[in-house]
Amino acid sequence: MPANRYILGISCYYHDSAAVLIQDGDLIAAAQEERFSRIKFDRSFPTQAINWCLKYAGIDEGDITCVAFYEDPIVKLDRIIASYLRYRPWRILSNTKSIYGWIQRKCFVEDLIWHNLPGFKGDIFFSQHHLSHAASAYYPSPFSEAAILTVDAMGEWSCTSIGYGKGSNLKILKEQRYPHSLGLLYSAMTQYLGFKINSGEYKVMGLAPYGSPKYVDLIKQHLIDIHPDGVIQLHDQYFNLLSQERLITDDWSKIFDQPIRSSESEIQPFHADMAKSIQVVTEEAVLNMANQAVQLTGCKNLVMAGGVALNCVANGKIYRSGLIDNMWIQPASGDAGGALGAALAAYYYLFPEVDKLSQQESQKGSFLGPKFPLEDIRYVLDAYQFAYTVYSLEDLYSKIVELLSQSLVIGLFQGQMEYGPRALGSRSIIGDPRDPNMQKRMNLKIKFRESFRPFAPMVLDEYAGEWFEKPDDWPYMLFTTQITQSKQYEVDTTAASGMAQLHQKRSPIPAITHVDYSARLQTIDAKRNPFIYQLLKNWHAKTQCPVLINTSFNIRGEPIVCTPLDALRCFMNTDMDCLVLENALLLKQDQSHQLKEQNYQQTYELD
Repeated sequence: MPANRYILGISCYYHDSAAVLIQDGDLIAAAQEERFSRIKFDRSFPTQAINWCLKYAGIDEGDITCVAFYEDPIVKLDRIIASYLRYRPWRILSNTKSIYGWIQRKCFVEDLIWHNLPGFKGDIFFSQHHLSHAASAYYPSPFSEAAILTVDAMGEWSCTSIGYGKGSNLKILKEQRYPHSLGLLYSAMTQYLGFKINSGEYKVMGLAPYGSPKYVDLIKQHLIDIHPDGVIQLHDQYFNLLSQERLITDDWSKIFDQPIRSSESEIQPFHADMAKSIQVVTEEAVLNMANQAVQLTGCKNLVMAGGVALNCVANGKIYRSGLIDNMWIQPASGDAGGALGAALAAYYYLFPEVDKLSQQESQKGSFLGPKFPLEDIRYVLDAYQFAYTVYSLEDLYSKIVELLSQSLVIGLFQGQMEYGPRALGSRSIIGDPRDPNMQKRMNLKIKFRESFRPFAPMVLDEYAGEWFEKPDDWPYMLFTTQITQSKQYEVDTTAASGMAQLHQKRSPIPAITHVDYSARLQTIDAKRNPFIYQLLKNWHAKTQCPVLINTSFNIRGEPIVCTPLDALRCFMNTDMDCLVLENALLLKQDQSHQLKEQNYQQTYELD
């Protein structure tokens, strides 16, 4: 069998553009365009991400066997035109110009690929949106057989799909079509609560524990029907299905007798109750869908992808439900992951004789992006006259632990950048979870975001069961679980409500313990992330605590940092105390005003 068959996967033109390169089925490079362009959720053709993938592999465009695109633009156009004819037929003629522009930009993807990759001489493969998601979930998973559940806002027509993977074969068995979309409902509620769609959904999930599910019945009465077989039906009169700007109609506010919240206004108890209510509704629907996937396939290994698969609270409910035996979720579950799925779908379609590459997980910790050697880092540091010290690895661990124990906040820039929305230790900001003031400080002074937002713990895998309930191998921060009973502190639930609950200490690690004793867990093992693993070992030896705070190395509205210069800029313009760039350590107190900008946090669009 010929070797070195390179397939380039591409996703773009909606949000989260990305490029992925696989070699003979092996995932070797993946990156999102936003990390290079510094435009959050960049939707443009991923030129910089492609160039980096090719450079990393040491190949050029002529070496690519196939370019795989993550969806079928013609089928998507069919859905758009059909939607206009159904919901606003009178606007077809007045929107001819915009529809034609859409066709020019998105339907002629083949021409755009040839234009942007002039040296490419291979084949072009068009996947479909949900097939790409399904492939991204199944093929890198550790299972040789799995039920596949994809849930998102929409693809071409599909909004939810169930598939089945066995060996190298994957098939979509059942789908729920637009407009009946659980992801669309969650995004609409996100907008109603004053957050930005495609980015604010995390905020709704984080806000939910502060509220009560008072509006579940109203949501189910007016907005959605949920059926035991996983089917849902939206009451589409409450949705602006053809609007990119506003998903909900004026009638939506009448249901709850409250207007749409303005983005920067104070969050009221009503908003927390609404967040909790939509979260409960979402969990019910997703549990039904997971159950249907198991029933339809007869398999209790479940894999998931699509934007809704990033709802780690719902994922935790599925895991604990008893419906499944094993579960794996694609870390890049959103549209960026479609690039990976398209490449893998193309590989197993074009070469049906090959077996599924591995019976072990092949995601490689999702550390698949650019890395920078120390000599390149030192060049940047010297060029901007930064004060720094280069340590041996052993001394570096000791120094970081010493600084963390002083309640200092540290930016980590180590190895290959993560692929997907979560920082997993390579481009992370870390802190001491035992400090009761750390959550507030990191939110307001470093991340420049709402004070209610929780932080996630990274924990040594071998101690996870001591601190968290039902821990599994959860390296990707995709499941929420509870702090164990033995670590929970009792609080007076009558003494505080709403945001005031933030100030109640609920465990020995209050900075990562949410108000419902939950935590979005990341387990750390030596194989996937040896640097963080040894750091946590040293931290545990000094403090008897195997846990650190882990949050992404960025501020609100900015993509996660990619280059040393990105990291330095974020470091100098926030209240971060220290920065570790590979083996080089910088202390804020030793610096002048290099790269300092006025109103840094206001230079990015608020999300």
